[in-house]
Amino acid sequence: MLSDEARDARRASRAYGGKSAEQRRAERRRRLLTAGVELFGSGPGAFHSASVASLCARADLSTRQFYEEFRNLEEVLAVLHRHVQKAAQAAITESLAKATSGSVRERADTAFRAYARVLTANPHLVRIAFVEVTGVSAELEKQRLEARRGWVDLLVAALDEAAARGEIGARDYRIAALGFVGAVNGLLYDWTAGYVDASLDTIVDELMLMFMGLLQPPEGGWAA
Repeated sequence: MLSDEARDARRASRAYGGKSAEQRRAERRRRLLTAGVELFGSGPGAFHSASVASLCARADLSTRQFYEEFRNLEEVLAVLHRHVQKAAQAAITESLAKATSGSVRERADTAFRAYARVLTANPHLVRIAFVEVTGVSAELEKQRLEARRGWVDLLVAALDEAAARGEIGARDYRIAALGFVGAVNGLLYDWTAGYVDASLDTIVDELMLMFMGLLQPPEGGWAA
């Protein structure tokens, strides 16, 4: 493994041509985060067995360069966790914006498929988002629970809007939403880990059945 001085010298010989300090720092941060995805998501307990040195070796950067960007590995994990959550939320928001005229089932199906595509595009990110982030520290646990609460709030708001339009019955959906969000997270992780032998379409179909089972039919029953 190269020393920090050797890494810095090698980087200096090739990294400064035509790039500003901001561009070099952005590139360095991107490489560290990419290495974090590969390292933390590589298997069970990968984050706990990782070290700053192993991350830097994968990113081909020095530990000095690491500490110029992050305080510790936990901060890298926190950034990656937030990235996954934001990407998935953006996908759902965009999909719903394009599906304003469909039924509640059609809109939910569109949103779930967009969510699943983002999360399952990289199995390492699924592990980071739902497994490696758990039990690391009180601070990271707070972040994880806040993210889950955000998903519950998003789902409850969508259901309340559907109820206001008369598409579903009006009731307090928060507990049902909390249970459903947990089921989605667990099933997608198990599917990514190879515990569930099914296509992604099949997984989403099953989630849709669960979701529709949570809903209170509008007065007079579901429309044909």
